[in-house]
Amino acid sequence: MKPAPFAYHRPTSLSEATVLLARLGEAKLLAGGQSLVPMLNMRFLGPDHLIDISRIEELAFQKLTDEALHIGAMTRQADLLASPLVRRHCPLLAEALVHVGHQQTRSRGTIGGSLCHLDPAAEIPLVALALDAVLTVVGANGERQVPMSEWPAGYMTPELAPDEILSAIHMPNVQPDEGHAFIEFARRRGDFAIVAVAAVLRIGPGGRIRSAAIALGGMGGTAFRLRDAEHGLIGALPQSGEIRRAARAVVQTDVSDDAYYTGAYRRHLGEVLVERALLRAAERASGGGRHV
Repeated sequence: MKPAPFAYHRPTSLSEATVLLARLGEAKLLAGGQSLVPMLNMRFLGPDHLIDISRIEELAFQKLTDEALHIGAMTRQADLLASPLVRRHCPLLAEALVHVGHQQTRSRGTIGGSLCHLDPAAEIPLVALALDAVLTVVGANGERQVPMSEWPAGYMTPELAPDEILSAIHMPNVQPDEGHAFIEFARRRGDFAIVAVAAVLRIGPGGRIRSAAIALGGMGGTAFRLRDAEHGLIGALPQSGEIRRAARAVVQTDVSDDAYYTGAYRRHLGEVLVERALLRAAERASGGGRHV
């Protein structure tokens, strides 16, 4: 199929793009196009205007500060996968990017595009949720910061006004006492995950867990954190019994059957993957290899 007719715009600056969004009705932003173009071709979407932001150089960057790695929304996934900054300061993202599509799609796909498309099984939003990333959004009324925990407004719907653009993502730098793991299970390499898990553990004095993050994707309308299980791990030793107990929390999640898999299957798979991810994160936090 072919898309419905639309007017095409190609701004070269962020300010020009925000002006277009504020002025035009029924407009969609085109970043890498790996999700949007198929949806246009199948006529799931029919915007009157398409605003191509791929030429806005100020949206493609990687900058390191003492607190975080700051990534422009138009930064290509392939560039992030090859980035020494990402491998050193945000290894969880580097580990997850290996599972995103294929080399061809990563060469066009952007980090901001994935976050805005917000597929519940996508890897990048899951990492951002596990790391408590913060997103910068720019619109006609200025700039605002959105915590990743508040970014999903619903199924494949970000907390983004029609006249706003996601401009940057801020990922906290990995800490010396931190271990991470990203594990997913998919039918084929490059497919969206049936279930994916991102885990982060920090080990404090005495070898006890001082903080934990467990994020799951593919098990509902949006990715989510196992907050109660995270809190239950704080102060515990990172041993198999404690980790297995935390993983059992997946069984209590509300996962519906779909056309491909039952909710019971996803819950079982999620429990197994959470346990594996936490064990790997604990090993890395204890010095067993923190990087990809």
